[in-house]
Amino acid sequence: MVLHYLSERPAQPAGDLASPAAARAGFVVGKSVGNSVVRHRVTRRLRAVVRDELGRLPEGSDLVVRARPEAADADSAALHRDLVKGLDRLLGDRVSTR
Repeated sequence: MVLHYLSERPAQPAGDLASPAAARAGFVVGKSVGNSVVRHRVTRRLRAVVRDELGRLPEGSDLVVRARPEAADADSAALHRDLVKGLDRLLGDRVSTR
């Protein structure tokens, strides 16, 4: 998996109802991962493991998780392990503000 991290979200328009303080995550699971069924299964697994680690991200940050083809054969434990290693690299010594 590949992680893209934006530590601070750009200013939101005044009419935007989204909470600017909450950390967000998005997912990119392309056709190279597999057919529709496989892609949706990978997305569900990624969503579950990211939910467990989202509290590590500072408020107002964005994370995009891009699945590589190997994710199709990975179980949730392997995806979680990869996510934790990637977040450790991205965040370093940064401490969550939550």
